[in-house]
Amino acid sequence: MSASVSLKATRSAHELRRVITSNIGWIGCGLALLLVIAPLLDIVGVVTFNGLAAFSVQLFTKSTGGTANGLLNAMEGTVIITIFAMLIAVPIGIGAGVHLSEYGKNQLGGVIRFLSDVLTGTPSIVLGYFSYIVFIIGFGWGFSLAAAAITLAILIVPYLARITELALQQVPNPMREAAYALGADDSTVVFKVVLPAASAGVITGALLGLAISVGETAPLIYTAGWSDFTWDGRFTHAPVAYLTYVIWTFIDQPDAHSHALAYAAAFFVMLVVLAINIAVRLVVKRTKFA
Repeated sequence: MSASVSLKATRSAHELRRVITSNIGWIGCGLALLLVIAPLLDIVGVVTFNGLAAFSVQLFTKSTGGTANGLLNAMEGTVIITIFAMLIAVPIGIGAGVHLSEYGKNQLGGVIRFLSDVLTGTPSIVLGYFSYIVFIIGFGWGFSLAAAAITLAILIVPYLARITELALQQVPNPMREAAYALGADDSTVVFKVVLPAASAGVITGALLGLAISVGETAPLIYTAGWSDFTWDGRFTHAPVAYLTYVIWTFIDQPDAHSHALAYAAAFFVMLVVLAINIAVRLVVKRTKFA
């Protein structure tokens, strides 16, 4: 009888320790989650509150120069820089990803992967300074759209290439083999079979590249410069405005209106990045249930 009672007491003590340990673990996880979420909610809340408070029609109709300040030039510049950067990065990044996935088992593929990893790990401000030396000083372009777009494209290409490679590697080999068995050549297999099957992953990579492009500041400081006016159509020797410059610079100005423009710009950038991330989630979700 005493042995049975002792065994039950041991089990009860063991279960109690398990419950206490489990509760401590859950409390620790909750505190860790709170430490992550609280600053995020604080940032989103402050930016949203001040951004909405600064909202007005003139944000979309006036440039930052002059007395009636808006964000027209910065919005336009951000859109134009992003479009040209994506036009350069998407074909190069997807092409590199296709090569790495389909033909990159050799030494050249290893070199491309290594260079891609190096570029991915390079701080964007270093890339911006490199572009400043090459494009602004070396080529003599001055602060310009061309220098900014090429720099952002260089920043985006490694991400897009590796995501494309991973997406193509998920395509089952029997699909390739079936296409070859029907007499298809390499280009037909890649463009008619493999890429369409991996389109969701490729689109995800492009959207992530778009989010990176919209949110970058450091490379553009060295390449795009800044202009209080809208783009004049020149690709070189003409600085371009962009939203992240407004966030970085205007918040340090002494007047309240500059602060309002900075918060409005931050709010717009946050909305764009949020929309892109939602789009990525939808693409991934569609892929899982396809």
